[in-house]
Amino acid sequence: MEEKELLQRLSLGDESAFQEIFMRYYQQLVVFANKMVYDLDQSRDLVQEVIVHFYEKRDHIEIHTSLKAHLYQSVRNRCLNYLKREQTIRNHHSRIFEERKESHQEFLDLMEEAELENKIFNIIHALPKQCQKIFEMSRFDGKSNADIAEELSISKRTVETQISNALKKIRAKLFSHMALTIISLSCIFLSNFAYG
Repeated sequence: MEEKELLQRLSLGDESAFQEIFMRYYQQLVVFANKMVYDLDQSRDLVQEVIVHFYEKRDHIEIHTSLKAHLYQSVRNRCLNYLKREQTIRNHHSRIFEERKESHQEFLDLMEEAELENKIFNIIHALPKQCQKIFEMSRFDGKSNADIAEELSISKRTVETQISNALKKIRAKLFSHMALTIISLSCIFLSNFAYG
């Protein structure tokens, strides 16, 4: 559904339009926020605050770009305000605040990376169950192929094959849905999926 129609329905108080906006953008906005605050629970809270505020002020909000860009910008501002308000003692967070405030291009890069990672996660979750489990144990749990094979009572070769199949499917899905410039980023992201 087009954003314009969604916003029109939302302005008329159609809660289903709000639910659709939430389902469409929530996950990728959380990924984006987490790149700034490095706290997943806090990222979820900040994104929820933005979306709830957007719904409450729906009659007064003026969108000059697109709904997606507006939400990303709102989340960015909310994250910066959070980092400033908390006056984080970690130098890393302070540096993040200054860098994000000054670099519009970096903001666009983070937005693009968040959307890419969100798409990769969705592809992973659509893999066959065993393939998904093995891939997540390798990628997210940091387990070696030997450890995975022992835990699942399968051969190490089977683990290697399943991981290879997962990577092939991820790359194929990305190639069929994304521009070449985004693919280059996926290669960087997927390069972290080293065999154990």
